[in-house]
Amino acid sequence: MKNFFIIMAGGIGSRFWPRSREKNPKQLLKINSQNTMIQNTLQRIEGLVDPKDTLIITTKTQKPNLIHQVPQIPEENIIAEPFGKNTAPCIGLAAILIERFYPDAVMSIICADHIIANEEEFKRIMKVGAEVAYESKSLITIGIVPRRPETGYGYIQFDDEKKESNPYYDRGIFTVKTFAEKPNLETAERFLKSGDFLWNSGMFIWRVDTILEQYKMFLPDLYEELVNLKEKVLNPDFDNELEQMYRRIKGISIDYGIMEKAKNVYVTKGDFGWSDLGSWDEVYNISQKDQNQNATVGKTYLFNTTNTYIYSPNKFVATIDVDNLIIINTDDALLVCKREKSQNVKEVVDYLKRKQMNDLL
Repeated sequence: MKNFFIIMAGGIGSRFWPRSREKNPKQLLKINSQNTMIQNTLQRIEGLVDPKDTLIITTKTQKPNLIHQVPQIPEENIIAEPFGKNTAPCIGLAAILIERFYPDAVMSIICADHIIANEEEFKRIMKVGAEVAYESKSLITIGIVPRRPETGYGYIQFDDEKKESNPYYDRGIFTVKTFAEKPNLETAERFLKSGDFLWNSGMFIWRVDTILEQYKMFLPDLYEELVNLKEKVLNPDFDNELEQMYRRIKGISIDYGIMEKAKNVYVTKGDFGWSDLGSWDEVYNISQKDQNQNATVGKTYLFNTTNTYIYSPNKFVATIDVDNLIIINTDDALLVCKREKSQNVKEVVDYLKRKQMNDLL
């Protein structure tokens, strides 16, 4: 069984502004360790796959920094999309590049900007998932055991009963009942109470031939474009062919395009201390805190300050009589917001785009 890892590393991390920028986004930053997030991701999969069997899908603007940060990955394995079109084109592109040599290889798709606390359990889950994906020719997704009624994630409902129709139950593989979009708080609380819903992590495992068959069935226009592109991989003008294809295709996620429609879908529980660090509030949650529940990076003076996260490595910050804030201070920008509103930081990025303030993006 040949195994490849595909690392999606093309996002701009708009909720992490002002640290995350288009050329140097979240996955290229040191958030919670001495290594960047992409470096931690590669370290996490050591022993599961050879570096030459790892593909990183990114953007043109991010590729130079990636090449510098991950010298163990062959440069030709760092694939730059012309521009983002969501996850289905990204994963399909990786699939056709692998299919040329290993049509029945297993693809394990992960993200460059996730945190995994229990890496041994993560490796165990990925190994089992790869084995089942290869044997069953099914689509497997990783669902995260929920810790709270989260409204920022999609959910996966699974069948927790042992049935003859699921021969992989004893290996921790469950049949998917349904996918649910991001719920409101009341619905999220109901999901959590039911015990048969998991957070949708955006991690997947399947065979190359299996997923391409699903593209052919559910995304025929994209499949045709991918097949045509495969014939041009060795052309000197491949980058231009890729850009022209991306201009023709429609952007769509793998969840909407395939996972919610396919029949042979399983989920396995990922109870390994996962976080997608989707906001500055999530960084606060995983950070070490003082007796007043403050977490800081840089020199600070905190007077009557509680439950606050401050990042200001180059400037002294003093706070007086404040609670529950996010303060991010960089060389050219300052962000101040309530912790529970940190998801709205993307609105700042949208504003900067509208005003064409590109020096801040």
